[in-house]
Amino acid sequence: MLTLGIVNTYDKIKVLDAHYRAIARAAPICHAFGFSLALFDFPFKMTPDELVDFVADKTTIGESGKYLRLLHEKRKLFVFELPKKGFQSQFGDVVVTSSKPEDRRAITPEELADEIVRNKSFLLLVGLGHKGLPKSLFEVAPLHLDITGNGISLETCTAIGCIPAYLMGLVRMKAGKK
Repeated sequence: MLTLGIVNTYDKIKVLDAHYRAIARAAPICHAFGFSLALFDFPFKMTPDELVDFVADKTTIGESGKYLRLLHEKRKLFVFELPKKGFQSQFGDVVVTSSKPEDRRAITPEELADEIVRNKSFLLLVGLGHKGLPKSLFEVAPLHLDITGNGISLETCTAIGCIPAYLMGLVRMKAGKK
């Protein structure tokens, strides 16, 4: 299982446009490339059904929530508080996405694609907010991925689109060679 995890680093109490717009943007990407979508630390106090309806009502992105609804129906939408002692094991290995990966934990997109071809599961974390991912997650995650391979920082929604697309392009290329 491949999961794109978006970690909210904006306001933890008030719902902002950035929250539901990021969700609406991530849903079609996840659907298109076979990823699940996990939301961590979002300020929504509602059931997943209510969340889908709320996002669909607030934006036309993702065909007004069509892809978010599909993810939810396929049980590929998850909403959690940020875990204090590690992420849910069903998601597989945790991968922090960063333009500054720690050398000892760094994995290239090509190496990660090789592992995906071998059917390993991964939770790829992206930070939503100008602060990026909390530094505490860098210690929790055994793997760090710079999707650009060049230390280039990407805006959140750019990363949300780029990471699954680039990885699955590599996976499809590698799987076709076998």
